[in-house]
Amino acid sequence: MMKKILINRYAWVTLGFLIWLLFLDNYSYLEHRFLNRQIDELEKNKTYFATEIKNDCLQIKKFQRLEEVERFAREKYYMKKSNEDVFVIEYDDESLKELETQKK
Repeated sequence: MMKKILINRYAWVTLGFLIWLLFLDNYSYLEHRFLNRQIDELEKNKTYFATEIKNDCLQIKKFQRLEEVERFAREKYYMKKSNEDVFVIEYDDESLKELETQKK
């Protein structure tokens, strides 16, 4: 039985055709796997950037009011009015954990 398969030229042609399709062709299985991974990564990037755009639009709507712009500048860039003093308090990781446990 095995001898018939080894001698059969149709089996060899079929095997060669399968190897060609799986590995050697421009549209091979390996190429499709690579492209599908890239598509998945790009779709993840698309959803990430869509959520970032939504967040940025909300932020822009907030900044229509002068009070929000002023609050953001004070928190993010430590800006102050001319008659004010700003004190920056920095916590290390351990003290933040202690504060969180005290709040609970």
